[in-house]
Amino acid sequence: MDVKKGFPVVTEIPYTAKLGAIVPRRKMVKSPVPTKVDDAIVNGWIEAMRCSSPPRKKKIGHDHSPSNDADCEFRSWQTKCPSALTSFDKIMVHAEGRKIALFLDYDGTLSDIVDDPDKAVMTKKMRVAVKDVAKYFPTAIVSGRSRDKVFEFVKLTELYYAGSHGMDIMVPEISSTNKKVDNLFQPAREFLPMMDEVFRSLIEITKGIEGCKVENNKFCCSVHYRNVDEKDWNLVVQYVNNIAKAYPKLRVTHGRKVLEIRPLIDWDKGKAVEFLLDSLGLNNSENVLPIYIGDDRTDEDAFKVLKKRNCGHGILVSSVPKETEAVFSLKDPSEVMAFLRLLVRYKKRQSLNNGEN
Repeated sequence: MDVKKGFPVVTEIPYTAKLGAIVPRRKMVKSPVPTKVDDAIVNGWIEAMRCSSPPRKKKIGHDHSPSNDADCEFRSWQTKCPSALTSFDKIMVHAEGRKIALFLDYDGTLSDIVDDPDKAVMTKKMRVAVKDVAKYFPTAIVSGRSRDKVFEFVKLTELYYAGSHGMDIMVPEISSTNKKVDNLFQPAREFLPMMDEVFRSLIEITKGIEGCKVENNKFCCSVHYRNVDEKDWNLVVQYVNNIAKAYPKLRVTHGRKVLEIRPLIDWDKGKAVEFLLDSLGLNNSENVLPIYIGDDRTDEDAFKVLKKRNCGHGILVSSVPKETEAVFSLKDPSEVMAFLRLLVRYKKRQSLNNGEN
């Protein structure tokens, strides 16, 4: 572990699940001519790519303009998935007598979605809001980014971090010698050499696609097409598919303007939330209220877990109507920051009423 990143010494937590045999190493793919992918697969992927990040609304300024229609549609959607800000008191009623555990996605939740993923920096005000809320509630960042990368963005050592969609989790603990030791949990550790090969192959094969960016998130490889002309999306799909087909133990998933290749194991953000709750001794649904805030399709796995366990609230960050397993919604990171501040004020008021310092 790189001490420069701000993390203490790491000890591994053994993982006993059977992942199956790992595919033998292959030579790096070097700019192959894309094969013909089944039309149904291509069309399905392209449609998912379009839906992953809806276009921004254009205001025309008339009573029946598309923007007004969209606003009406959004308000209608909020009757099913109401604002977590206007519903804050209702949420806190459920929190009465229970300990709140907070889980936060990063991109699109704590920071705005930007064209260059390397520049998705959270604001100073947001960092203060996250730091303040972590003083009162166990707080974890659960991101598709690599754990080290998301820590570089957040820079708060008091948080728990789950990178690579929960496949790289660090849980700080106090050892018997009163020293802080971080337990590292990596259910897909055996895939690391394979993921490195995939990353290098993707870099090579996509280098001719203008605007395409490949990001190494340790246990997943992300192909960002936000800046790729839509006419080239078909090519992105074919190249990603060509790489994935060579590795039967890997799968392709979709995010907001990103395709990701990651290990085909029974693990996701929902499983990561369950693991963190268990590791932190917060798995008693009667005493704990988990709140998960995220904006991406991958966050739906966490929303599903909370709904299935009937133990917490999923909050979707979105300014447009979406099918979701979340119970509440927030429009954007600015509303996320407002919600975090409300949580802090709630805890301070509660402490004051209880006569605590």
